[in-house]
Amino acid sequence: MHTTGTVVIGAGQAGLAASRHLADRGHDHVVLERARVGQRWLGMWDSLRLLTPNWMNNLPGRPYRGPDPDGFAAAATVTRDLADYARSFGAPVVVNAAVTGLSRQGNGFEVVTDGAVWRAAQVVLATGWCDRPAIPAAAEGLPASVHQLAPDGYRNPDSVPPGGVLVVGASATGVQLADELRAAGRDVTIAVGGHTRVPRTYRGMDIYWWLDRLGALDRTIDQLPDPARARHEPSAQLVGSPGRRTLDLTTLQADGVRLVGRVLAADGHRVRLAADLPATTLAADVRMRRLLGRIDRHVDECGLRAEVGEPDHPRTIAPARIVLDLDLRAAGIGTVLWATGHRRAYPWLHLPVLDAHGEIRQRRGRTPVPGLYVLGQRFQYRRDSNFIGGVGRDAATIADHIAGPSRLTQETTHAQP
Repeated sequence: MHTTGTVVIGAGQAGLAASRHLADRGHDHVVLERARVGQRWLGMWDSLRLLTPNWMNNLPGRPYRGPDPDGFAAAATVTRDLADYARSFGAPVVVNAAVTGLSRQGNGFEVVTDGAVWRAAQVVLATGWCDRPAIPAAAEGLPASVHQLAPDGYRNPDSVPPGGVLVVGASATGVQLADELRAAGRDVTIAVGGHTRVPRTYRGMDIYWWLDRLGALDRTIDQLPDPARARHEPSAQLVGSPGRRTLDLTTLQADGVRLVGRVLAADGHRVRLAADLPATTLAADVRMRRLLGRIDRHVDECGLRAEVGEPDHPRTIAPARIVLDLDLRAAGIGTVLWATGHRRAYPWLHLPVLDAHGEIRQRRGRTPVPGLYVLGQRFQYRRDSNFIGGVGRDAATIADHIAGPSRLTQETTHAQP
C-alpha cells in the first residue's frame, strides 16, 4: 500500500501539466501512466503532425523556444518532448501502471493498478479526450470480407489492404487520411458528416494566429448557448504540413476523391447514405465565411492592413451527384476506415460522476465527488482546454483547489477537501 497527497492518472500533456503545478506548490503526488509518458501520441499514424503551430504548444514553465515556431511537430516529437518535460522537473511518474479501480475510501480514495494500491486525499483524472475510437453501429452490418479499421490501426497506405477505401468522417483525421491514401494512388471515397471548415492560412497568417488574436480560444463554456454541442463540435479540416497548405473537401475533390453523404446503415456490401452532402457542406462554408468576415473586420478596425495580406477567397465545392446507395463490391472498395471521432470509457471508475452519456460531470475540473478532479476534457472551461498549450490554465486552477494556501492544514491531515 502506497500513500500520497494526490494521484494523477495519465502522463500525457494534461497529467504532466497538473504534476508541474503541484510540484511548484510543494504538494506530494504521483502520476500513474498505463504505458509510457506520452504513449497515446505513439499510437497514431506515421505522418501525423499537430494541428497547432509550435508557438502555441507551451506547457507550464516550458514555453516553446525552438527554431521553428511556425512549424508543426510530428507525433513522435511530441512524445519525446513530453518525456523530456517530465524529466525537467522530476515528475513522479510511475510507468506501466494501468489503473484497474478507483473508489472512495474514508475521506480519500483508493487507486488500484495492476501492480500496486495507492491511497490519496485527491485524484486528478487526466486520461484525455481521445480515448477510444467511436465506431458507429453501421459497422456491424458490413461483411467479414470488408476490412475495417479505425485511425489507431492505420499507419500508412501500405498498412491498408489493396483496393479502394471508404473513409467515414470528414474532420481533421478523415481528410488527412483520405488525402494520404489518394496521394498513394488509392481510389478513395469520403462520407461527409458535420464538419468545421477553415483555411490553414488567411491573409498570410495561420488560422490559429487569427483565432488567438480574436480571443476565440479564450472563450469560456459559460459564454456559449449550448455547452454540450460545443464540447462535441467537429475538429477543423486542417493538416499541419511544413508548407502550411490548406486541406479540405475542395482539395480532396480536386484530387479525385469522391464525396458522398453520411453513412446511415450497412447491409452486406451495400451502404445506405444520407442525401445531406449539399446542405452539410453549405453549412460549413457559411460558418467559415462568417469567421473570415470577422477577421476582415478586425483587420480594418485595428489598422492591420500593413501587417497582413489582402483577403483571399476559399474555393467552393463543385456540385456532386447525390449517392444514396453505395455498393462497395461494385465500387472496388475493400476497406472502410472509420474516422468518426472518439469516446471515453471508465470501466475502472467506481464513483457517481458520469452523466447519462458516460461523460464525466464537472465544473472547471471539479466533479460532484469532493476531491476528484478531471483535466484535459474538450472545452473543459475554455475552447483550448484540451490543447497542449491550453491545458496548463485548467491545471493551475485544479492545483489551486488542491494545494492553495487555504488548504494547507487540510492536506497535512489528508482530510477530505
